Amino acid sequence: MIQPWKKVSSRAAGDFRIFTIRSDRKISPRTGEPHDFFVIDATNWVNVIALTPDEQLVMVEQYRHGTNTVELEIPGGMMDGSDTSPVAAGLRELREETGYAGESARVIGEIRPNPAIMSNTCYTLLVERCRPQHAVQFDHSEDLVTRLVPVSEATDLVATGKIRHALVVVALYHFELWRRKARASTW
Repeated sequence: MIQPWKKVSSRAAGDFRIFTIRSDRKISPRTGEPHDFFVIDATNWVNVIALTPDEQLVMVEQYRHGTNTVELEIPGGMMDGSDTSPVAAGLRELREETGYAGESARVIGEIRPNPAIMSNTCYTLLVERCRPQHAVQFDHSEDLVTRLVPVSEATDLVATGKIRHALVVVALYHFELWRRKARASTW
């Protein structure tokens, strides 16, 4: 049976504004030997499946510096210290990035982006009956264009590489699972 590793020490290894790095020294429960591990501590994230009354996904196109590409994604971002919950953070991100707001906001999925080296959680929210209701409020480093995409096209956009952000793909999968469950309960 897999056992947790005992942490014997931890030290800060870097602070990079949106994440920190720490070095943990842990003891292997199998061998008793110590090992050093680097962990990226980032705040929790949210991704928002925003659904319009006519079955369109509210999506954004934006430039991503890590890959130097323009990506088609769903709204989302880091939870702020003032956010009281993932739902509050998701509604804020949806409003700021797209100007849309909706109803029945709830968490439909939760994942660990990369548990090998990261400590945070990414939540997927579903917000229904979304409509444009606010002016956008981009962060100082954001330039976004809102796109409406029919729900029926989402799978093809992933399959053809038009949607490539791994956390967006996972969020769309959570949405598909939610839809399957909803269809099964109506039968």
